[in-house]
Amino acid sequence: MKELRISIGQCSDKGRKESNQDFHGALIPTAPLLGMKGVAVALADGISSSRVSHIASESVVKSFLTDYYCTPESWSVRTAAQRVLAATNSWLHAQNRRSEYRYDQDRGYACTLSALVLKSATAHLFHVGDSRIYRLAGRALEQLTTDHRVVVSSEVSYLGRAMGVVPHVEIDCRELPVEPGDVFLLATDGVYEHVDAEFLISAVGNHPDDLDRAARLAVAEALRRGSTDNLTLQIVRIDAVPDAEAGDLFHRMSDLPLPPLPEPGTEFEGYRILRELHASSRSHVYLARDGAGGPAVALKVPAIDRHDDRAHLRRFLMEEWIARRLNSPHVLKPPPQGRPRRSLYVVTEYLEGQTLTQWMRDHPAPDLPAVRAVVEQIGKGLQAFHRLEMLHQDLRPDNVMIDATGTVKIVDFGSVLVPGILETMPDADRGEILGTLQYTAPEYLLGEGGTPASDLYALGVIAYQMLTGRLPYGADAATATTRARQRRLVYRTALSDQRDIPAWIDGVLRKAVHPDPARRYQELSEFLYDLRHPRKHAAGTRRRPLVDRNPLAFWQGLSALLALAVLVLLAGRI
Repeated sequence: MKELRISIGQCSDKGRKESNQDFHGALIPTAPLLGMKGVAVALADGISSSRVSHIASESVVKSFLTDYYCTPESWSVRTAAQRVLAATNSWLHAQNRRSEYRYDQDRGYACTLSALVLKSATAHLFHVGDSRIYRLAGRALEQLTTDHRVVVSSEVSYLGRAMGVVPHVEIDCRELPVEPGDVFLLATDGVYEHVDAEFLISAVGNHPDDLDRAARLAVAEALRRGSTDNLTLQIVRIDAVPDAEAGDLFHRMSDLPLPPLPEPGTEFEGYRILRELHASSRSHVYLARDGAGGPAVALKVPAIDRHDDRAHLRRFLMEEWIARRLNSPHVLKPPPQGRPRRSLYVVTEYLEGQTLTQWMRDHPAPDLPAVRAVVEQIGKGLQAFHRLEMLHQDLRPDNVMIDATGTVKIVDFGSVLVPGILETMPDADRGEILGTLQYTAPEYLLGEGGTPASDLYALGVIAYQMLTGRLPYGADAATATTRARQRRLVYRTALSDQRDIPAWIDGVLRKAVHPDPARRYQELSEFLYDLRHPRKHAAGTRRRPLVDRNPLAFWQGLSALLALAVLVLLAGRI
């Protein structure tokens, strides 16, 4: 099973200047970090008019190479890199604001940046300034980045973008598929302005086993041709990329044998099986005890019918991995992992309580404070997912537990989307609807990707159902698989003579479950706040336009008016 392998050559020289304000570096971690985060390469070029830009260059490269690997494994490469670079830019800008260069940006802590992250079979590029990233394809050198340099005249130009100059810098991001043999070059202007593509291609081609020498030859050639700037060149060659399964974080565990369904009263890998708690087409869950006097746990094994479903087994394995990375009192936790496993199963804490589905049966008409208390706890659990860039994708009452103390917890992670893992799985089942249709956000039915607003939609449906006992669009939302049908969905007000629900709450719910994700709440915190605080101009306190309430009547009326206008015009010409 292959994993990512690269060869790298680097060279940096102060050239004819007194000091070298460039800085460069690369970090190639070992497994499993290599599979989860990839290889990072970065280069920064200081501004020649500044005496302190070498500090900026070094800080940017070092922070990128170290802090990137400290970000959560669940984050995508883009999210992790952008967060790190934004923090570094803010620090540099703060240094400028506190320094003597406060009003002279060209003399402060500023630099360019070009960075490359190679993860699985994808190259992720991040760029600001006028250093460059190239790709060598055959006998051609393709520039992959755009210079952020503003040209005033043939003799005057300046950087339009650089790290540290403004509080919030815009970083160019790009993703490219890679294959074995691909070569990337990161260079500062001291090199690329003086060495042509033919020389660079020849240097790499003539020294495939010594890329450091190829980089030194290119830097020396730039000096010979008159370069007066600092010179830095990095050469990165892809020697091997992971195959379809090598990126799978769980390939070692997936080699474990699938266990037979355990019987109550038997021993199973150190656990005493007490009784079956739940069975479905996906899995079987048992109440078990860890050892002779250990705590009670919930032990889950895959259903027999799913033993040949590799995608299902991958999601099954992900459940415990996800749970171990979430830190919230409103998310199910796994116990400490204390023993090696001989077969495929998942262990989590055991909760004594009931599902939200059963709670709603027992409380068919809960008051608003009780509904708020449950919805807010679910929302806090969802926020733990979203902080790690995860989407739950299957939030429904059956996946929410309420224990004996009233604590609400999200308990099922089989459909969770984890961008950081998805990047390592070229064969992942993307686009598949994993949630329950009654609670699935409409954008999923269109084949679109989800966002935190998609989970918020499901939470809004749950809140609406708790207050009314029905769904906001009935069964229509589950079958609205086109934009036209989704535009015709009619929200059924939560207000009724039987329930004491304020009109402004109806407006909050309507916004939370809007079919268009752009018109929903974009943040869980805003939705949860509005559940407790009526807004002065809440949507539910004013009459909605006819086009929202009844689109068919609106267009019929408009057509009638247009027909009448045509008749009037024709009558005037007779």
